[in-house]
Amino acid sequence: MASPLSGMRVLEIGDRIATAYCGKLLRDAGADVVMLEPPAGHRLRHYRPAGVAAAEGDAPFFAFLAGGKRSITSATVPRGLLDAADIVILGASPDEAAALGLDRDHISGRTEVITVSDFGWTGPWAEMPATEFTLQGWCGSTGSRGEPDRAPIAVGGDLGEFIAGSYGAFFALAAHRGGGPFDLSVLEAMTTSMQVFSWLRKELMLLEVLGRSTEVPSVERAKDGYVGISMATGQQWQDFCAMVGCADLADIPELRFQVGRWEQRDLIRSRTAEFFATHTVDEIVELAALFRIPMTAIGNGETLYGMDHFIDRQSFDDHPAGFRAPRAPWRMSATPPLPPALPPVLGDTESPWQPRDSKAQRTGLPLAGVRIVDLTAFWAGPTATHLLAMLGAEVVKIESVQRPDGMRFAGGFREDVERWWEYSWVFHGVNSGKRSITLDLGSEEGRRLFGRMVAGADVVVENFTPRVMENFGLSYEQLRELNEQIIEVRMPGFGLDGPWRDRVGFAMTMEQLAGLAWLTGYPDGLPTAPRGACDPLAGVHAAFLTLAALEHRRRTGQGQLIELPMIDVVLNASALQVIERDVSGVLLRRRGNRGHEFAVQNVYACAGDDQWIAVSIRHHRDWKALKEVLGQPVWAHSLVYGEDAADSIDSHLTDWFAAQARDAAVATLLAAGIPAAPVVQPPEVIDNPALQARGFFQTVTHPLCGPLPYPRPPVTGHFVTSAAPLLGQDNTEILGRSLGLTAQDLVRLEEGTIIGTWPLGL
Repeated sequence: MASPLSGMRVLEIGDRIATAYCGKLLRDAGADVVMLEPPAGHRLRHYRPAGVAAAEGDAPFFAFLAGGKRSITSATVPRGLLDAADIVILGASPDEAAALGLDRDHISGRTEVITVSDFGWTGPWAEMPATEFTLQGWCGSTGSRGEPDRAPIAVGGDLGEFIAGSYGAFFALAAHRGGGPFDLSVLEAMTTSMQVFSWLRKELMLLEVLGRSTEVPSVERAKDGYVGISMATGQQWQDFCAMVGCADLADIPELRFQVGRWEQRDLIRSRTAEFFATHTVDEIVELAALFRIPMTAIGNGETLYGMDHFIDRQSFDDHPAGFRAPRAPWRMSATPPLPPALPPVLGDTESPWQPRDSKAQRTGLPLAGVRIVDLTAFWAGPTATHLLAMLGAEVVKIESVQRPDGMRFAGGFREDVERWWEYSWVFHGVNSGKRSITLDLGSEEGRRLFGRMVAGADVVVENFTPRVMENFGLSYEQLRELNEQIIEVRMPGFGLDGPWRDRVGFAMTMEQLAGLAWLTGYPDGLPTAPRGACDPLAGVHAAFLTLAALEHRRRTGQGQLIELPMIDVVLNASALQVIERDVSGVLLRRRGNRGHEFAVQNVYACAGDDQWIAVSIRHHRDWKALKEVLGQPVWAHSLVYGEDAADSIDSHLTDWFAAQARDAAVATLLAAGIPAAPVVQPPEVIDNPALQARGFFQTVTHPLCGPLPYPRPPVTGHFVTSAAPLLGQDNTEILGRSLGLTAQDLVRLEEGTIIGTWPLGL
């Protein structure tokens, strides 16, 4: 079977994980990816995490990311290669691109180019130094996580880079449809994914900053290990209380929401400790499955590939470079991903492409005219359809009055407004630009109307557990009977088959299971979930695969079924753990804010109350610059930058920052070329000058909530044209004018609760 992107030419330039993962996604979907490397080779060829000894040959992580690509070495970008590519992924700032022989004139107006940089090519920070660690500080992720009496804690691993890489792949295919060029900011990608639209939360819920916290319950010590818990609904909290023998806690109203549980964390932890201490991980997870509560074992590089579900689904491949690694995170019924392959030898080929005929220039949004039927809920699925809507697709979100999108109820309760379910900030963040109808798919007439919508659609997207669509009698085969060319994107948590197919799971469940929680947290504390960032990570992957399937259909007229389990996406984002355990025998562990890449990195307390700075010292040049900033202190003279001196340097920096004003220290370090950031509280990103200058917040008026600063996708442009929809607000327009129902029909359907604008029971 052909791959969806067969014959597509991709030129990958840059040495960061984001560009490498972007190229990997495109290659796995069939594109011919050529890496342009400097004569010394790609930075990741030599990447080994802290605690792992360097070895000869290419690093295994590089082999995972670069497998199946080709390599050309050059200090500058050959113009012929640039002109012959269908897509160019340029991971560079403007100055870095100039050093490669590319200036803005080479880039502007070229629809096939996607630039990927820390802060984007426009705005005041285009050349400001940064690392993923400092970007987490800027975007509000670090500031939300941890215990109040300890330092804020960053997410372990390189999750932000994987998020940015998946966005890059999506916009690469959008550019191929004529939508580019796109200027992608990694900060913006992380702001939309590594915090939960907290500026909207403050505006919609009228709540002040919460400060650092963790979910309660979240990761708990069981009799023989750790178990992870993730609850998003009030019903799950009630079921949890019954499961652990604390049914009386379910009767306390303020514990229904996470904010109240955090405030009463000592009570909850003391009441539930005995249950966890007296049950094994397997016992707890099995019991939770019966209660349909999202719980899982805390996985890591040592345990993951031995889990029965992953064995059954063959989630890990034997990579030809000599290690086990997660397979491409999707299955497509007509165009499966390419198998893993060896990475290229440095400079293994001459320029491989002949010039293309001149490309036809298309105008307008790249997805104009594409019709999406959106059955998704919560965060992951709506992220996918939100991206598609932002680029011009007509997205109709279908809920029901029996079961509206659960995210409408997960954010809290406002007693001062009547329709409080319309104020959920996460719902607003990922549903702008969509239209909304309600249909009871449990009814025959609801399914009939749904079928008429499918007949006129291009794509159906859903993220239920597998049994839901089956119970509705709406399998892919049945959708094809309605529309032979339909593309269906299914986003189950654990997959359409395997022992765990019917388990309930949210993003934090996957983060806990796949190893991200294992690497996040205080070294002497519990594993800590990144807090949902893998929802949008999976959503962006689904949007990318939708474009890949549309490209295949454009060529062949053939629709297909896409299966994208969230767990498989997260396994790819945490692949380093499994790879290094297999190759070196080293199990990566939590290092707090020190991370696994740089010898010196941490969050330091500054003068004042709860003022923190995130700093990365990347190499000897940063260390030399830092010594100048510190005034060449005596203690630094004999210290050589590296792991051996890391503890001593960190201790002295702790003392020095304690006497410094945070913002002044950030400015001083940045001026010296050293990556630094204030650890901001999540809502404070609304004041970020780079985000403001680039138009990241786009204000649209909601009929109930008034003007709101909606986030756009992490590329420049005006994308947000309408607010998040009210429940069923387009019933009359879509069911009446588009499908031809009469006013009497609509009244009858509403009286029968097949449609409506008000949740049942409220």
